[in-house]
Amino acid sequence: MLSVAGLTRRFGDHLALDDVSFDVVPGRMTGFVGANGAGKTTTMRIVLGVLAASAGQVSWNGSPLTAAVRRDFGYMPEERGLYPKMKIRDQLVFFGRLHGLDQLRAAERTDKILGRLGLSERAGDVLETLSLGNQQRVQIAAALVHEPIALVLDEPFSGLDPLAVDAMVDLLRDEVTPEVPVLFSSHQLELVERLCDDLVVLARGKVVAAGPVSELAAGPSTTYRLVVDGDAGWLRDVRGITVRDVAGATALFDVGERGREQQILAEAISRGQVLEFGPERVALSDVFREATR
Repeated sequence: MLSVAGLTRRFGDHLALDDVSFDVVPGRMTGFVGANGAGKTTTMRIVLGVLAASAGQVSWNGSPLTAAVRRDFGYMPEERGLYPKMKIRDQLVFFGRLHGLDQLRAAERTDKILGRLGLSERAGDVLETLSLGNQQRVQIAAALVHEPIALVLDEPFSGLDPLAVDAMVDLLRDEVTPEVPVLFSSHQLELVERLCDDLVVLARGKVVAAGPVSELAAGPSTTYRLVVDGDAGWLRDVRGITVRDVAGATALFDVGERGREQQILAEAISRGQVLEFGPERVALSDVFREATR
């Protein structure tokens, strides 16, 4: 597991990170979101050893993260770092060799990933001849070619069209084995909601929300959604709840006391078939706005 504990970073008088702590769990994708300047890239650079922390520690499986372990990480920086005048396949094999793969394995991994990203026919082309979107695909391939033990991706989907995003998402899902923790930042909240198991929200250098996406998006525990096979209008006459909205078979309501929701569910079942019942889910964009106010 990759753990960040009490990270603080100052640039002169500016406090860029203020006691940032969170875990990135193996086999799960952790989304790292926040407004520009919130401290996401600074955190990632400290994790990768590009920057030093003013205070705090990054750990790997309970021990301080060392340079030797970092060499086995996969990193995709926000500022792309490939060689523009080098052929695509050659440089991916080169990066694989740098990370310790032998020539044969590096070539096998390169060919597999280029195939998954739809770039096999461009393997012999010089990088700068590709579109920006395809260069982005090569950058993610460079982060994956050596079978990393952890992935840190800074805005990996920026500038990609929907088909390229789908190809990259499929590749990431295949690469994320139960042993690999993945941390990635993105401003595209719909993608974060679609992909991530866990979420860390950063604002002004502090963690303001963190946890499983399913819990963060569950909404207030007192707000419930009910869908029945019929008309849900009877809820308006039920005491002890506040009905927010009723539209035919669907109702949204608040319960006034703990356990009241189970009484409502029992009443609904006695009246007919219940198609859906549970806490109201909140859009991730609303979670983000509320957390960063």
